[in-house]
Amino acid sequence: ALLDFSQKKLYRDVMGETFRNLASVGKDDNLPSPCQSKTIHASNLLLFRKFSPNYFLTYDIMFSVCKIVHLEIALIIPISHVGHKPYEYQKNGEKPYKCNVCGKAFSYLQCFEKHKRNHTGGKTYKCKECGKAFVQLETFQRHMVTHTGGASYKCKDCGKTFSSSASLQIHEKAHTGEKPYKCKHCGKAYRYHQTLQIHERTHTGEKSYECKKCSKAFSCPSTLRIHERTHNGKKPYECKQCGKTFRYYPSFQTHERVHTGEKPYECKPCGKTFSSNIGFQIHERNHTGEKPYECQKCSKAFSCPSSFRKHERTHTGEKPYECKECGKKAFISPSSFRIHQRSHTGEKPYECKQCGKTFRYYPSFQKHERTHTGEKPYECKECGRAFSCSTLLRLHERTHTGEKLYECKQCGKACRDYTSLETHIRIHTGEKPYECKQCGKAFRCYQSFRRHERNHTGEKPYECKKCSKAFRCPSYLRTHERTHTREKPYECLIFYSFILC
Repeated sequence: ALLDFSQKKLYRDVMGETFRNLASVGKDDNLPSPCQSKTIHASNLLLFRKFSPNYFLTYDIMFSVCKIVHLEIALIIPISHVGHKPYEYQKNGEKPYKCNVCGKAFSYLQCFEKHKRNHTGGKTYKCKECGKAFVQLETFQRHMVTHTGGASYKCKDCGKTFSSSASLQIHEKAHTGEKPYKCKHCGKAYRYHQTLQIHERTHTGEKSYECKKCSKAFSCPSTLRIHERTHNGKKPYECKQCGKTFRYYPSFQTHERVHTGEKPYECKPCGKTFSSNIGFQIHERNHTGEKPYECQKCSKAFSCPSSFRKHERTHTGEKPYECKECGKKAFISPSSFRIHQRSHTGEKPYECKQCGKTFRYYPSFQKHERTHTGEKPYECKECGRAFSCSTLLRLHERTHTGEKLYECKQCGKACRDYTSLETHIRIHTGEKPYECKQCGKAFRCYQSFRRHERNHTGEKPYECKKCSKAFRCPSYLRTHERTHTREKPYECLIFYSFILC
């Protein structure tokens, strides 16, 4: 007959007492005590098994301060079926319990039952403090320590505490740099066995964990759980500083560094620091030239996965990010969509520290900053003239090539840039969209409007480096500069033809 719960408990207590009594027999008092409460020394493990043939242990290997191997009892579990001998299975290598979903085999029924819950999603152990649920009892027990504050295993290097010796051992590898788990296929080494197992599936192509909503398959259960949040909209990670919530823990971690200012990832070649590991890895490729993401349509390669995905949409024509404000406009990338939204919200997140001017777009902000620093990193190869932004350089280069890409459909006039074409078209339409609030005068061209506004404000932003004289517009400054250089670029062709005659 099977034992009920109280009988099992009594049996376990009696066996524990029996073991402690037997373990003390013949003990050498000169040797340091290898075991404390709830631990079994390796030499006594067989003795324990002999006196409890119907029980087996699930244990974690750990090392004590004196370097003697201990076996920590996590759980003593009764075998629920007669005639099975799990230790013999382990000895012979036999694994009678096979998972129908992924084919993985197990020596012990209990381990097999635990594994099955990964597929079914069954989480039988629920924390009363925070409501979090767990598949395995051991994981649940470790979690409970986070509430009680009883994390007794402390890292000597950084002081971080852990609820189990196994967790501490895993953490210590982060300091030593030890990577004991090596892939047989490609030789890549890993710090954790679980990470190696997940990596090996990239070679085998095994994807055992399938999403019930969209049938997408994954190589590990954690990736499946993260994916499921895209369907249920769950964002479990909340920032205590600003209340922002996140679907993924790495995104949450990176966001927190916005508040702390922490940038733990430093590039050795140039010293630049990063708040996220992904940003750091992408940056490193600027030095190595690595571009691992290649387009199958046109073979163009990219260093960053987001740039690659964005490029792919130029082939498919897909624009998944649609603006709800204006309805019609859609975008290839989320960043383009966010930037567009600022035109509705009026948000200008980039502020100049020198003059306080704010900008909607980062390139505009960058270009403006160079008016203070005088930096002109873009140089023309033909004439050596330098520019503060790449678009101005491209426009200038057309003065050498004579290229005029934009043609007016009304009169056939060609323009070097689209802005010039737009301004020209207004000659035909009579449109003058830029109106002065001071005097009501309207202008066809934005530059003319800005120049006119300075008549009212008295602003003269263009200053001569030779004599410090300031001007309202750049053309006036260029004309003035020639008084210093004595340059006279305009020749009269009629005068020369008269002399030659």
